[in-house]
Amino acid sequence: MSLNLEKYQILVTLLDALRSDISITPLNAGELRQRLRTLQQLFVQEIAPLTEPDSRSQSYKTEISKQLRLLEVDVMFLQGARQATTAQTRLDTISDRLSTLIQYCHAILQQKTQE
Repeated sequence: MSLNLEKYQILVTLLDALRSDISITPLNAGELRQRLRTLQQLFVQEIAPLTEPDSRSQSYKTEISKQLRLLEVDVMFLQGARQATTAQTRLDTISDRLSTLIQYCHAILQQKTQE
């Protein structure tokens, strides 16, 4: 596996672990923010600088960046939730966004393994 693929695989592993953790045990907003910060740092430092040979991979990478920023907003909304039902709705939204991010990463991984 190339180094670039490993970086995407690490991102998928972290995203999947976070999605699993929020579905099993409720994380507080502080923990969630810290884990999100780790994901963002990995993306910005390790993945964003990678040059993509084709426009499709570049598009996926752009979408991952956008979804990570939206995830940050979702976490802020979770932090502001005062009722349990609102907090659960926010957690569901966060879980859906994590699933979307995982799908984008899998699409890149699949495309790169077919090259």
